[in-house]
Amino acid sequence: MYRDLILPTAAAAPNVPGLAPLRRAMAAVWEALGSVPDPEVPAVSVVELGLIRQVEWREEELIVHLTTTYSGCPAADMIRTLIHEQLAALGVAHVTLVTQLAPAWSTDWIAPEARSKLRAYGIAPPHLTAERIDVAGISPLRHGTLRVPCPLCGSSRTSLLSQFGSTACKAQYRCDACLEPFDYFKPH
Repeated sequence: MYRDLILPTAAAAPNVPGLAPLRRAMAAVWEALGSVPDPEVPAVSVVELGLIRQVEWREEELIVHLTTTYSGCPAADMIRTLIHEQLAALGVAHVTLVTQLAPAWSTDWIAPEARSKLRAYGIAPPHLTAERIDVAGISPLRHGTLRVPCPLCGSSRTSLLSQFGSTACKAQYRCDACLEPFDYFKPH
């Protein structure tokens, strides 16, 4: 309950016994985290991608649980740095980032507004994993029936060019209607 209040520091009011140290409102913390862009796709934030799993206060320390898109994500260190910088700018002095590997991140965690932003940025958003055919051990991109609409013109006449796009979590497609290449955020 008190975590949602902005309280003055004890140094600012030294004569008030039991005064809690500065804690920013959780809404402000989430807003700050929501302004941290994904380094590989700056059109969306780490919150919109579903990378921030939990935020909590423990005494005077803010604990942020982070799940990256995959354990070897090359942007993970940059994401951690950006989170620390943004929270420091908010005035949060003690932040611990906890990397949470289980449950593994899923593209189903991407917020609906982020899917629209991905499309506007020129990246086809992933299909929901619940809608894809589940064949154990086989990539969903190997299915000939997967149709990825072009984020530029909307055509569903597209072709897979490569299992890997600009990053390992994307595949490279080409639109057969407008002939433009585009990335597809792979579902997993």
